[in-house]
Amino acid sequence: MTNPNARTYLFALTDAGGTVPPEVGVVRRVVDRGHRVTVLADETMAADVESAGAAVRIWRRPFEEFRDWELRTPVALARGMAEHMLVGPAAQQLDDAAVAIDEVRPDLVVTSGFALGGMIAAESRGVPFDLLMPNVYVLPADGMPPFGAGLAPARGPLGRARDRAMRAGSARLIDRYTLPELNELRDRAGLEPIATLWAQMQRARMQLILTSAAFDFPASLPDNARYVGPILDDPEWADAARWAPPDGDGPLVLVAMSSTFQDHVACLQRIADALGELPVRGFVTTGPAVEPGAISAPSNVTVVASAPHSEVLPRADLVVTHGGHGTVIKALAAGRPLVILHHGRDQADNAVRVTRRGAGVAVPRTASSARIARAVAEVLGDASYREAAAALGRAIVRDVAESPLLEELERVPARRE
Repeated sequence: MTNPNARTYLFALTDAGGTVPPEVGVVRRVVDRGHRVTVLADETMAADVESAGAAVRIWRRPFEEFRDWELRTPVALARGMAEHMLVGPAAQQLDDAAVAIDEVRPDLVVTSGFALGGMIAAESRGVPFDLLMPNVYVLPADGMPPFGAGLAPARGPLGRARDRAMRAGSARLIDRYTLPELNELRDRAGLEPIATLWAQMQRARMQLILTSAAFDFPASLPDNARYVGPILDDPEWADAARWAPPDGDGPLVLVAMSSTFQDHVACLQRIADALGELPVRGFVTTGPAVEPGAISAPSNVTVVASAPHSEVLPRADLVVTHGGHGTVIKALAAGRPLVILHHGRDQADNAVRVTRRGAGVAVPRTASSARIARAVAEVLGDASYREAAAALGRAIVRDVAESPLLEELERVPARRE
């Protein structure tokens, strides 16, 4: 596609598991629009980026798996995130992104939330940057429950005080392990210091929230934050897979857990055992993190490595999942209710948005197979869950169809030499 108004974009993306398909989906849409796109990415993303049609450069710092399931305390989690995801890679990102900006001469830099070095490089070169947020709104905002806690919106003065205290506490904790090094990098780049980690992300020209406003909780967001609808693309490794519905005529239950390892094999096994006790057809996709043979499947449960969820969901009656944003939003867009066993990250936040709308139920990840079976039977047996999921799904689909994503990205003026 030839675009007489083509812009030049540099994407600075990091592999955070479930964030890869939507962020690469943005790249694909910008390329298809006829723009010039180069992507700095982890080596694990290179094939996906090339398939999207963009030029790819690899961060020189090798990709390292973040084993967050091994971290048992908030302090350990904050320190681990700082070292592996935030400031640990930031110095090398700064150098790599600065070189790329000087060579590519982009009109706009578009970054993942963990690409702090890319943000600083853009600032230091006087190039605007946009922040991709492929989940619910994660930065502090009045009316939005604190991220990661799985809380419903606050009510009354005590609830608002709860939110203020939790936001302040979490900010102090993460700043303890990120802010000194972050400001050292900013000083090296000739930039003024900032007061919090979140301030770096808030300096974006636009915060592009890749979900539906109908799914997220209402809040007072900054002027540069914009809901642009979710990206519903399947990952490359699932999109090409072949599948066939299991034999039989019982309700089809899709099980889709994390695409990255979260120590969830035992949980998957209990889900399979639960479905084995019910008159359903279970269809488990393990993803690249778990070998299908690790799950002992009852006779009415099929276990495969992958399948295109865009094809499975229209035929499913229910989705059982860990609660990652991609799986949840795709299930709802298809009008399918959920049973969620959230493990961490943003999953408890996604779960509460589902349960508050009556579109599913949540049970602990440690739930027994009997408890999981009861939850599946409850959702399948009560039409109100399907009706709520369908209503929410219609709103999500409208937001996808009316997405202002490309218009927002193209609003940046061409860079003058």
